[in-house]
Amino acid sequence: MEQLMADLKKQIIEALNLKHLKPENIGDDQPLFGDGLGLDSIDALELIVLLQQSYKVKIDNPQDGPTIFRSVKSIAEYIRANQTA
Repeated sequence: MEQLMADLKKQIIEALNLKHLKPENIGDDQPLFGDGLGLDSIDALELIVLLQQSYKVKIDNPQDGPTIFRSVKSIAEYIRANQTA
């Protein structure tokens, strides 16, 4: 799980072009949207694509998005629970 979260942090920085951040600057439970990292709805779409391409994970119910994308830890937990080989 620790390695998955570290990988996710690197991928988020790269996918969202957050060059001012380093993976160690993102807390596992830090909110990604709003007052946390400050991501927006366009960033959420990028994260959905990242999950589909890198981890073969789809989000079936869009209403689950806010829960899934709350933090790096919540994304990692969702990947672990929904990844198919």
